[in-house]
Amino acid sequence: MSEYDYETLGLVAGLEIHQQLDTATKLFCACPTERREPEEATRTFSRYLHPTKSELGELDDAAVEESRVDREFEYLAFDTTCLVEEDDEPPGRIDDEALSVALQIADLLDMTAVDQAHVMRKIVVDGSNTSGFQRTALVGQDGRIETSEGPVGVEDLLLEEESAGRVEGTEAGVRYSLDRLGIPLVEIGTRPDISTPEQAREAAERIGMLLRSTGAVKRGLGTIRQDVNVSIADGARVEIKGVQALDRIDEIVRLEVQRQVELLDIAAELADRGASVGDTQDVTGVFEDTDSGVIRGALDSGGRVTAVPLYGFDGLVGRELQPDRRFGTELSDHAKRHGAGGIFHTDELPAYGVTADEVAALREAVGAGPDDAVAIVADDPGTAALAIDAVADRARTGIEGVPEETRDATQEGTTRYLRPLPGAARMYPETDVPPVELDPSDVERPELLTEKVERYQNDHGLGAGLAEQVAYGRRMPLFETAVDAGVDATFAAGVLEGTLTELRRDDVPVDRLTDDHLLGVLRLVEDGDLAKEGVDEVLTTLAKDPSLDPEAAVEEAGLSGVSESEVRAAVAEVVERNADQVESEGMGAFSALMGECMGALRGKADGEIVSTVLREEIGKRT
Repeated sequence: MSEYDYETLGLVAGLEIHQQLDTATKLFCACPTERREPEEATRTFSRYLHPTKSELGELDDAAVEESRVDREFEYLAFDTTCLVEEDDEPPGRIDDEALSVALQIADLLDMTAVDQAHVMRKIVVDGSNTSGFQRTALVGQDGRIETSEGPVGVEDLLLEEESAGRVEGTEAGVRYSLDRLGIPLVEIGTRPDISTPEQAREAAERIGMLLRSTGAVKRGLGTIRQDVNVSIADGARVEIKGVQALDRIDEIVRLEVQRQVELLDIAAELADRGASVGDTQDVTGVFEDTDSGVIRGALDSGGRVTAVPLYGFDGLVGRELQPDRRFGTELSDHAKRHGAGGIFHTDELPAYGVTADEVAALREAVGAGPDDAVAIVADDPGTAALAIDAVADRARTGIEGVPEETRDATQEGTTRYLRPLPGAARMYPETDVPPVELDPSDVERPELLTEKVERYQNDHGLGAGLAEQVAYGRRMPLFETAVDAGVDATFAAGVLEGTLTELRRDDVPVDRLTDDHLLGVLRLVEDGDLAKEGVDEVLTTLAKDPSLDPEAAVEEAGLSGVSESEVRAAVAEVVERNADQVESEGMGAFSALMGECMGALRGKADGEIVSTVLREEIGKRT
C-alpha cells in the first residue's frame, strides 16, 4: 500500500482508550476483581435482552440492529460474583478506590474534575451485561497530552463498569463469564486532533504510559483496549473497536484510510454508471439441482436462496478495499450480522460448486445484464430474507460513499462491520446510585514511568535499556520493594527482566511465581544463603510447586549453601584432575576450569568465591 498524503485527504482521528483498574473490589459491589477460569463456575443462568427507550422515548439504532437476531445469553457465575452482577440486586455506591485512581488519571491528563459524578446507564444489548446496560460516570473534562506532532486534546474521562467476558458462541447465542463484569474501567476519549497514523500511535502510547504510572491499572492481554475513530474529508466517521496492541494503531489507521479511499472510488464509478440496487427476490428454483455444497446444504434443510440484483456493479463487488477484504466482503459482513454464513456474488462465480449455467440462469431470473452483479444468500427462510435485505441496504450506501458505522479490528489490522454508530438515545440516568462529590485536592500525582527510567539510571546505575524494561514492566513495584529491602538493583533487575524471560522461553511456568516467591529468592541471595548461580534452579522449583516457600525450594533443589572449606575441597579436586593442563597453561586454564568447578558445586557457591579460590589453587601449582 502506498503512503497517502493525509493532509490532502483531510485525515481526522481520535482515540477512546479503555483501561481496567487494579482495585481490590468491583465498581458497584464488594466482589474481588480477580479473573476466573470458565470451568470454575459454580452455576449458570440465561437471559434474553431487548432494547429500551431513552428518556425522550427514542430507540438507539445500534441497539435495535443488535436485537434483530434472537439470541440466548448464558452466564457463568462464580463464588467470587454476587447478585449485583446478575442484575438481581441493586448496585452499591461507587467504589472509593476506583474514584481515587480515576481522579489521579484525570490529574495526569491535565483534566478538570467535575463537581459531582452522576452515574448514567448506557444501553448495551449484545449480552455483555446482564442488565442490558452499562453504568458509567463522567469524572473529568478538557485535558491534553503532548505529541511530537502537536497537542491532542482529551475530551472526557469516564469511570464505568467492565463488561462480562465472552467465553464462546453457543448454538442458541453466546456464553459469557461474570468474573470480569463490574471491574472498574476508565474510558479516555481524545478530541479529533490526530492527523497522521504515527500521531495516533504516539498519543496512545503516551496515554498508556500515564495510566501505568499510577501503578493502579491491570496489566496483561485484554486489560486495555483502544478504539480508534477515523475519517477523511469526503468519507465518514468510523469507530474501530477492540484494538488490543498499541503497535498496531498506526497500521489500522492507514488501512482504514485505504478502505475509505477505495469506497469513494467505487462510489464515483457507480455514479458514472448510473448504478442502482434492485428488489430482493427468491431464486430457490434456479438452484433446485445444484451441486454447490453450501447451497445444497441449505436447501436440504428446508432453506431458501434469496438474491438482489446490483445494477451497474459488475467488477466492483470483487474490488479490494483492504488486504484480503473486498467490497463483497463488506456485503457479506452485513449478511453475517443477520445470522447468515455469508454471500456469493457474480464477481466470484462460477465457483464453490456453482456452475456457469446456474450463473446465467440467476442473471436471467433477476433481470441482470452483463454490466450488473448479483448477490445471493442461502439459509433458512427467515435468515435468508433478513440477510439479503441487509446486503441490499449496504449496497445502496455503497452508491452514496462511505457509511458511518462501528467496525471490529482484526488481528491483521483490517476491520469488519460490527453495527451502526451509537447515538445519544442509548444514555439515560441511573436511579439506583446516588451522585458522588469529588475532591481532587486529595490526589497525589505519581512519578511518571519516564521519570522512573531516568531515576533508575542515575540512582541505581542501570543501563538505559534495562532501566526502561524495569520501569515499564509488570514487576516494577516488586523491583522497587526489593531495592528498598537492600537487594542490589542491577541483580534484581536482571532476575525480574532477564532470568524470568529466559525461564519462560524454556517453558517454565513463571506466571505461577508470586511476588513473595521472587522477593524471597532475591533476599536469600542478598543474605548469602543462596548463590546467584542457583537462582534459575530455585525459581524453576518454585514455579513447578508454588506451595513451597523460597527456603524450602532451596532445600528441594539441593542448593543449600556450602562452607568455604567445602568449596576449597571441590576446587582442589578439579585442579588435581586437570594437573597437566594447569602445569602447561598456568592461569590460562582458568576459564575452562571455572566452568567445571561451578558444575561440580551445582550452584551451591557464589561464583566470586569460587573464582578467588580457583585462582589461589592454580597459583599454588605455577
